[in-house]
Amino acid sequence: MEGTLPWVARELPTPGSLDLWLLRVSDVPAGILDEAVLDATERQRAAALMRDADRTRFTAAHVALRRLLGSYLRVRPEEIHFGRDTCPCCGGPHGRPTVLGAARDLFFSLSHRGDLALVGTAMVPIGVDVDLVSDATATAELSSMLHVAEQEELAALSPALRPRALARLWTRKEAYLKGLGSGLGRDPSLDYVGSGAPGGPYPPSGWTLLEVPVDRGYAAAVAVRGELTLTVPTVTRLSGLEVAGLTCAAPLSETSSSLLTRGPTPLGRAPTSRRPGASAPAPRAPGTSPLLTGGTPT
Repeated sequence: MEGTLPWVARELPTPGSLDLWLLRVSDVPAGILDEAVLDATERQRAAALMRDADRTRFTAAHVALRRLLGSYLRVRPEEIHFGRDTCPCCGGPHGRPTVLGAARDLFFSLSHRGDLALVGTAMVPIGVDVDLVSDATATAELSSMLHVAEQEELAALSPALRPRALARLWTRKEAYLKGLGSGLGRDPSLDYVGSGAPGGPYPPSGWTLLEVPVDRGYAAAVAVRGELTLTVPTVTRLSGLEVAGLTCAAPLSETSSSLLTRGPTPLGRAPTSRRPGASAPAPRAPGTSPLLTGGTPT
């Protein structure tokens, strides 16, 4: 564990900005993930997953999160201890995830689904969500759980357009609820975040909602409290080679040391809209909140 270091020393996001990081799990070579940087709760949760693909995705996402946070906070990833803010819905100890005892203030959010993991960081509350585009049946079921104005927007679309529109809307909804710190503990029908249709109601006051460009068959979004000074934030993809070199438990080699000095590969830029509005398996159903209990992020 002596060689387990954050891959770079990163500067915190500036006020009014955010950082977005995207990982394709299949890019990470098999057997390279260093589970030793995870805490006991994370390892137990990974072991409890039935499918190998689910365990790999969970482990890759959490290792990447810890290394990113470590690079911002100037600590080793295994030394990060997660906690929870108070839930804004019930006052219980299962609200927004935090890093306990951090010397620098940093808000973060993690989401993973299918082959993708998305991390967002900012100096203000932030929520991210990535999901697969639903099929027609799941689209109809999930639509009934939305704000009435959102249901009307989806109903106005042709059936062929609804699955992707629902995925875009649902990820915006979950990103916002994660940013609030409630997750799906708050009824998703209470707040309008919209599909981006012209003339519709505005998103929740005081929040900026952006779509995040991701791989085909997926939708993703980020919610940030307040205004953004950067209107086109960059999404950075963590490549398989970089993640492989940065998840080794062995002491740093010449190869992995060089990786510590390189920046990750830019993926693209997210289109901005204060009122943005998405074919493959279904999104998470309500009840499987991305804000998990137990002191660790998703």
